Amino acid sequence: MPIRTRQPNVNAAQWSANGSALGAVDLTQAGAHVFGLNVFSEAVQRQRLPKDIFKRLQHALDTGEGLDGQLADAVAVAMKDWAQEKGATHFTHWFQPLTGLTAEKHDSFYSPQGDGTAIAEFSGKELIQGEPDASSFPTGGIRATFEARGYTAWDPTSPAFILENPNGALLCIPTAFASWTGEALDHKIPLLRSMDALSRSAMRALKLLGVEATRVFTTVGPEQEYFLIDEQYYYERADLVNTGRTLFGAKPPKGHELDDHYFGSIPQRILACMLESEQELQKLGVPVKTRHNEVAPNQYEIAPVFENSNVGCDHQQLTMQVMQNVARKYGLICLLHEKPFAGVNGSGKHNNWSMGTDTGHNLLEPGDTPQGNLQFLFFCTAVIQAVNKHQALLRASVANAGQDHRLGANEAPPAIISIFLGSELEKLFDSIVSGNGDGTTPKQMLELGTTMLPPLPMHGGDRNRTSPFAFTGNKFEFRALGSSMSLALPNTVLNTIVAEAIDDLASRLESAVGAGGSLQDAVLSVVRDSYSANRQIIFGGDNYADEWYAEAERRGLFNLRTTPEALPWLLEDQTVRAFENYSVLSRRELESRFEVMAEQYVTKINIEAETAADIARTQILPAATRHLAELHKAGNEALIGECSEAVEELVFAVRKLEGVNEEHPQDVEVLEHAKYMRDQVVPAMEAVRDIADRLERIVADDLWPLPKYWEMLFIK
Repeated sequence: MPIRTRQPNVNAAQWSANGSALGAVDLTQAGAHVFGLNVFSEAVQRQRLPKDIFKRLQHALDTGEGLDGQLADAVAVAMKDWAQEKGATHFTHWFQPLTGLTAEKHDSFYSPQGDGTAIAEFSGKELIQGEPDASSFPTGGIRATFEARGYTAWDPTSPAFILENPNGALLCIPTAFASWTGEALDHKIPLLRSMDALSRSAMRALKLLGVEATRVFTTVGPEQEYFLIDEQYYYERADLVNTGRTLFGAKPPKGHELDDHYFGSIPQRILACMLESEQELQKLGVPVKTRHNEVAPNQYEIAPVFENSNVGCDHQQLTMQVMQNVARKYGLICLLHEKPFAGVNGSGKHNNWSMGTDTGHNLLEPGDTPQGNLQFLFFCTAVIQAVNKHQALLRASVANAGQDHRLGANEAPPAIISIFLGSELEKLFDSIVSGNGDGTTPKQMLELGTTMLPPLPMHGGDRNRTSPFAFTGNKFEFRALGSSMSLALPNTVLNTIVAEAIDDLASRLESAVGAGGSLQDAVLSVVRDSYSANRQIIFGGDNYADEWYAEAERRGLFNLRTTPEALPWLLEDQTVRAFENYSVLSRRELESRFEVMAEQYVTKINIEAETAADIARTQILPAATRHLAELHKAGNEALIGECSEAVEELVFAVRKLEGVNEEHPQDVEVLEHAKYMRDQVVPAMEAVRDIADRLERIVADDLWPLPKYWEMLFIK
């Protein structure tokens, strides 16, 4: 058997030799000079559109009015001319079906003429509406195979952009995706509906509070975690290619026990890859802000500043796509799976969420005196009430097969949803409930013990990185999202449930004010009653501790450890009522999402099981038997027994895995199928892995067929 090489790939080798990548690009112009360069932004529209057309377009966007044909045609012509100047020959309606990825169909601008020439055309009709095949995407039964018609609809609130390629460019037009029968088949439509719902509810509350505004927006700022590994190792592992995670791999001698990777110096090749990714994202108007090493080796993070939730969700999809594309240029693969390496921290996507008015006021900004900030107290209380009531739904919104490996693994929040407020706010809300004290936390300065360093202003409370839903200054950070996920569904859920809670509190406030009390007394009364009823969701301790699991159960909080436990909450009566009352998703649309998510869970685990069995049977077993033959040749009786026993165990375990993966239940509901995969197939896979990982430690290194963790996890 040929010895497996341990040499880095071509790009990695060139980096070692030259300190530069193949086809390296000039990054000296990154930043303000390139930001939004490939975006048909408001500034570009102002420059390109006739003044009256620009004003009409902005008015339509501000008011939500539809675009007439004349206006659409004028915008289409300007957009086409701009795109062609950027090198674009084709356009696409760029949308987000229920796969969690993006989709696109490229159409040329050019139409052949009878004289052998072609002219560039792009009409308002082509801008506004497209027609992909709706039956070829996951629909959860909304569309059958023979019911193919679906529509894409231009979303003018998310600007068009150019994706560059060495051989040309593509105009991408963000769009929504709906069935011919009207149901939402994507993530954008319900997100936009939920933003409208929250705005209506928040405007009602602001009017009661005497605050002037015309619209409320939700904002999002995701912290994307990811791994980078050498491309060569990726293609040497069928498990990574097929599933995005390693199905085999013994724990390496060194992981992140030394805490030396987090915020460490970024290796040169990795930094170069990051810099180019950031430049490409800046061209696309993505406001990337932060980069750093994460806890695990070869794990990193990129984060933008806050922006409108709809645009932010679009930008997050672009961020994942750009990072994966750019990594290949540097001989790297960007892994977005929630748990690509067992025993090593997985990757999440912290979802920083808030609400703000069109006049620029953050509704979750406590200010210097939160005890007197009625607006903050009201809206913060609404979030607490919403999360407590719909905690299980929030867990369902972040459920997938990868998450089942990550949540609750002492590296990410547990599957139990709780809220961390911090000691300052907990003290404030407790004082409101008890009626004792003013809840004020005195401001303090932190002295560092030397005159060479200035004293630092201290926050009123500590941070808690183990909390799944933490208040972090002027926003809530929902930390349970997985690395590969779209932001759209969790934010749709957040917007909808908070809208419901705001309306409930607003109705109570109307009654209290109508009874003759002052506005301040009325708000404090509403806050006191709601917080008292929902304070069981507040927890400031260690969410990883075993004691918390027992305490959470005593409090009546849900612990939905796996996807099949969580998904049914998409169809609970209180979920359906909330989504239908606020016209975000109908029962049928909720059912479709449940069906799609459950089917994806079944399918992904089936792919993992087939891949694991194939690798074990065709790579690991042959390597182990060759090693055993060499032991027999050498007459090493002391080691023969150990290896022989492990080989026999592996043969038995592989046959069992193949058996349970062939015996899928027939004619059962998809949830029952998902439970079968969880209860039968997953344990059988784990049994195969346990034995294979033992063999990795005893089989000769030159015979082992898979790159090992210690090889993949330490790029220099």
